[in-house]
Amino acid sequence: MRALVIGWASLRHGEATPVDVLGMRRVDAALSLAEVPHDLAWEADYDTVDPARYSHVVFVSGPVKGRQVREVHRRFAHCHRIAVGVSVADPGEEAVTGFDQVLARDHQGIATPDLSIDAPTDEVLVAGLILAPEDTAVRSSVTRWLAGIDCARVPLDPGLAPSDWARCATPDQFASILSHMDVVVTTRLDGLVMGLRAGVPVLAVDPVVGGGTLTAQADALGWPALVPAEEAGQTENLDSWWRWCSSVQGRAVAALRALPTDNGLIRDMVKAFKAGPIR
Repeated sequence: MRALVIGWASLRHGEATPVDVLGMRRVDAALSLAEVPHDLAWEADYDTVDPARYSHVVFVSGPVKGRQVREVHRRFAHCHRIAVGVSVADPGEEAVTGFDQVLARDHQGIATPDLSIDAPTDEVLVAGLILAPEDTAVRSSVTRWLAGIDCARVPLDPGLAPSDWARCATPDQFASILSHMDVVVTTRLDGLVMGLRAGVPVLAVDPVVGGGTLTAQADALGWPALVPAEEAGQTENLDSWWRWCSSVQGRAVAALRALPTDNGLIRDMVKAFKAGPIR
């Protein structure tokens, strides 16, 4: 006996959600505890699975419907097929009736807690991403690098828009969001300044070859985690500053930058009012 655990995270274009994946993890843990030999198949390897190796198939979470689920029945016709933690909209649909057992999370007004509710997860860093919208080589390098970082990515638009529910209406709202980030990655001055004033380490990447406003502001603030545009494609450099920003040292230095400062521009402006001619 050997079982194959699958779900929408296994199927091509399945568009799996966190609930689907956590449900598969929960079933994996339960079968391991029960000492049932089994494998998990994700989208990357599902198509290469040999059906002959398995006596059982367990389909986990999500709706039971459609062509992709019907294909599971065809491909694993010799297996005992179980659906668990799934939603059933139409009990008579072939995708549903093809299972030998259906243990639904909700069916005909009766519901049980979803499998994901007590599945363990690992805590990862939350990274606020404040990137210039222009499709440049620097932006491409940064986003390509970010795709390989194990973190919770939160794209943020610093443009204030009181009439747009999806964006912040005030700087206070934006600052409140940033205060909950662990790290900020940015190619914009707004990301550097707002991140540091919140006491959050900022990995800044200047999009201007030779250095622009971002480099000048990092220098003014005494902030070291700046990558020049010319080095944006060097992943080892980005990795190094990411590790520093997520370290105790990086957080401590960022906390110091959040302290109030005596801004020379304000002093000079006030002097201009006092010294200038009255008209």
